[in-house]
Amino acid sequence: MVVVTGQNKVSGNPDDAMSSSDAEDDFQEPATPTATQAGQALPLLPQQFPEVVPLNVGGMHFTTRLSTLRRYEDTMLAAMFSGRHYIPTDAEGRYFIDRDGTYFGDILNFLRSGDLPPRERVRPVYKEAQYYSIGPLLDHLEDIQPLKGEKVRQAFLGLMPYYKDHLERIIEIAKLRAMQRKARFAKLKVCVFKEEMPITPYECPHFNSLRFERSESETKLFEHHCEVDVSFGPWEAVADVYDLLHCIVTDLSDRGITVDHQCIGVCDKHLINHYYCKRPIYEFKITWW
Repeated sequence: MVVVTGQNKVSGNPDDAMSSSDAEDDFQEPATPTATQAGQALPLLPQQFPEVVPLNVGGMHFTTRLSTLRRYEDTMLAAMFSGRHYIPTDAEGRYFIDRDGTYFGDILNFLRSGDLPPRERVRPVYKEAQYYSIGPLLDHLEDIQPLKGEKVRQAFLGLMPYYKDHLERIIEIAKLRAMQRKARFAKLKVCVFKEEMPITPYECPHFNSLRFERSESETKLFEHHCEVDVSFGPWEAVADVYDLLHCIVTDLSDRGITVDHQCIGVCDKHLINHYYCKRPIYEFKITWW
């Protein structure tokens, strides 16, 4: 009697067959990782720092105590040297920070003893304090000149509509005119006026009544645009036209732009009755090279 089993007939071709060991491999537990694989998978151990820390900040060398770098725990330096992050070292074993080190000494002096930089270095040190997130140093610097004065100036400029946009327009117009004329400089007219209403010496007694008791139709009679390239104003503050001119020149100069200005008259456009526009017009000369 021939007995037929339930097993499939195995082909003679060994490539078409699956051995019992192959089948078992499909259900085996994952192999235990090698020592190398385990080292790659495991997180790095916390980095250990010496008590006296040698530093290389953008090529400039410093030495300080670890406790100094950790003076304020919510700063970037404290986080960098907490052991949670890896800090590379240079060929001499100094811990490397990829940042310009020109003012890093001022940062260390504050962390060591609370010393503040001299006035001429306040602005760049403030920038470094922002980068390293040193809040106490930022607070101290903001309370001294020139940063304290800058806060007051910015409060004034906050009243000025489209101030930054107007600065950009001055630059673009001056650049375009200089390029078109192949000239070293360009001139443009800028109107700077504090009061919305026209004022002349003989109009002052009537100014308040005109300002607050005008009808809507009368208001429109005074609305106009002076024939200038850029117009600043009006605003309500003690600071006057000359204060705003100083701001404009300062901000342009901070961008490396050489600018001279002079008053060349007033708009003098007739509005209504004996009223004329008396907004001052300034000629700005911007030199490009």
